[in-house]
Amino acid sequence: MSHSYNKIWIHAIYSTKNRFPLINPAVEKQIHEHMREQLIENGCPVRIINGMPDHVHLLFLQNPKTAITDIIKQVKGNTSHWINEQNLIQDKFSWQTGYAAYSVSESQLERVFQYIKNQKEHHLKKTFTQEYDEFIVAHGLINEVQTQTK
Repeated sequence: MSHSYNKIWIHAIYSTKNRFPLINPAVEKQIHEHMREQLIENGCPVRIINGMPDHVHLLFLQNPKTAITDIIKQVKGNTSHWINEQNLIQDKFSWQTGYAAYSVSESQLERVFQYIKNQKEHHLKKTFTQEYDEFIVAHGLINEVQTQTK
């Protein structure tokens, strides 16, 4: 085969430092838009970005020439620098170290899109910690017994 084809959807999740609720509704859209711009500059078309005051979810196509760690590092670093430069929040803003990133099958794309779109409603029923632990277990990164003993 003389051509290479890549289409890898990524669902990334990361939180604010110490999970403090720093992303208030007044600046949320600006922050998400800046993140979108950063992803596009990295060659990663964005399907949706949404979240809560203490975390964000991103659904985007991975640039096949760039490692996911480099993409996330660039977006997180640039966004926190920009938030602080623009004085969008009263405190110094930073993201928590680390992230979660999962590939999304084309057959599940709409389901993940709806899940991210409906974050506000979703979190009326479940905390970020509960949600994150369920993702970790569902993707086989840790077993349920380990999660329950935390």
